[in-house]
Amino acid sequence: MSQEKLFVIGIGGTGMRCLEAFTHLCAIGMFDNQEIEVLTLDTDQLNGNKTKTENLIELYSRIKTSDSSPKGGTPNANTFFSAKLNLHRFWTEYSGSARANYRSLSKLSEGDPEKQKANKLISNLFLDESSVQEFNLAHGYRAQTHLGSHLMYHAIVESARNLAAGSNVAAQDKELEIFMNKLNEAGKLGARVFVFGSIFGGTGASSIPVIPKAFQDFIKIRSGGKSTLDFSKTKFGSTLLTEYFTFKKPDAKQMSTKDDSVIADSSFFPLNSQAALQFYQNDPTVQRTYKTMYHIGWPVESKKMGEEKESNTITGGEKQKNPCHITEMLCACAAYDFLTKTTGFDVEKADYLYKAIEFKDNVFNFSFNDFVGTENKAGEVFANRLGAFFSLAHIVLSINGAAFNSDPKSGMRAFITRLAGQKIPQYNTLSDADCGEINEYLRQFAYTTDGGQQFFSGWLYQVRSTIAPGSFMFDSNAFTTNLRELQKIDVGELFLDKKNHWPGGGLMSSNRFDKFVDTLLNVKHEESQKVNTTKEQFMAHIYNAITKSQNFLN
Repeated sequence: MSQEKLFVIGIGGTGMRCLEAFTHLCAIGMFDNQEIEVLTLDTDQLNGNKTKTENLIELYSRIKTSDSSPKGGTPNANTFFSAKLNLHRFWTEYSGSARANYRSLSKLSEGDPEKQKANKLISNLFLDESSVQEFNLAHGYRAQTHLGSHLMYHAIVESARNLAAGSNVAAQDKELEIFMNKLNEAGKLGARVFVFGSIFGGTGASSIPVIPKAFQDFIKIRSGGKSTLDFSKTKFGSTLLTEYFTFKKPDAKQMSTKDDSVIADSSFFPLNSQAALQFYQNDPTVQRTYKTMYHIGWPVESKKMGEEKESNTITGGEKQKNPCHITEMLCACAAYDFLTKTTGFDVEKADYLYKAIEFKDNVFNFSFNDFVGTENKAGEVFANRLGAFFSLAHIVLSINGAAFNSDPKSGMRAFITRLAGQKIPQYNTLSDADCGEINEYLRQFAYTTDGGQQFFSGWLYQVRSTIAPGSFMFDSNAFTTNLRELQKIDVGELFLDKKNHWPGGGLMSSNRFDKFVDTLLNVKHEESQKVNTTKEQFMAHIYNAITKSQNFLN
């Protein structure tokens, strides 16, 4: 694991979903002993995917927080929720008539006639006067990456200037400054920054090329020229995520409105991706400022996003709540590779990486090694930790009922009550609020229901559905959506390989779970796990018992 300070950035709607996947990797325990600074960056403060991911990170931090620990807890090792995540938010300000579109923001009508004429000529040369210069920027750059890169760089530099001058400073400027101060300080010794975003759409595609340079200039401006980023010590990596979804094509009526005169058309995403890849391959700034770029794509028919019942194409805002996709999980695993590897940074220009997954009989088949590789038994570690967290989810949500009702006595509280009845009483002091937060995280990770009537997929189930009926690491029965089957699920039989099945079994599916509870009597948390609070010790205790039951050598 890297000893350098780690920074992760999610940009735009797709970047937020990649960051959601990254947060779940942290929850299963893939970033031991790390305190990670997380920045969400968007043009759309109310974007549904952004809000969902930020709420998830805040829930993660509350789970790690106890009365005796600082906000967000402390880093642990070999346990669930092992990394500490510090969330920072920055969004561009495009509200109000003076900043709503490019024409207003750039003040093209100010100055003497000659200046206005010059501004208009250069703007019209690059940006369509009647559409691109006029559309509402609040929902992003809508595949206008030439405009978006200019405006995103401008927004970050403008924030630095406002902070330096002490005027027009907004809340998001202060959050960005905290993130930048930590990056500047860490960069003196060594830091790694990983950027999540797509290259076929709007905000992410616009921002990835300019982020390193914009950050460097922010620090230079804010410090009065006393500090800067050294790209040999502050190493940047990013996803090159090409098109993997489509959405409803905008109709003429919607595009006739001023605010929606420019809307991304998903039929152009493949062409956008091709053009972007050529740009990344040849642009000298990208080559100089990035160390590693991970090319991730979807080689079959793109999945459709959005609701057909919507009359208009969703351009952003609260309604943009797209389901999760396996490519986003692969992006999170690319971040894991970049943030943990010990070699590959001594390059003069960006190194481009990709891998292939088995595609047989028109379906994908994913193994654990496909996500994180085999070096230092990474695939086995990933299998153990994801399997352990998935098992915990079934224990809390199905066996102890948290997916079927909101009773505070169900789920984790019911599990603790059972443990107390079997001579493991030390976790009774966990509050109902503590238990409820863990319940809610596991619902978002796996699944929930509307009181036992209708099933709703969480993150892992949504990811798996994008490659169904192909194989996805676990036995297909582990992903049942049948409510009766869920209530009787054998949590010790999730893996395809029987060597990883829990001891016990037989005619009654509860036998493996009963055996697991016995295992909890014979294991405990270890000093090496760096757990101090009762909640941390409880998580480590469960993690160790499941690991032992799964027969992994972790």
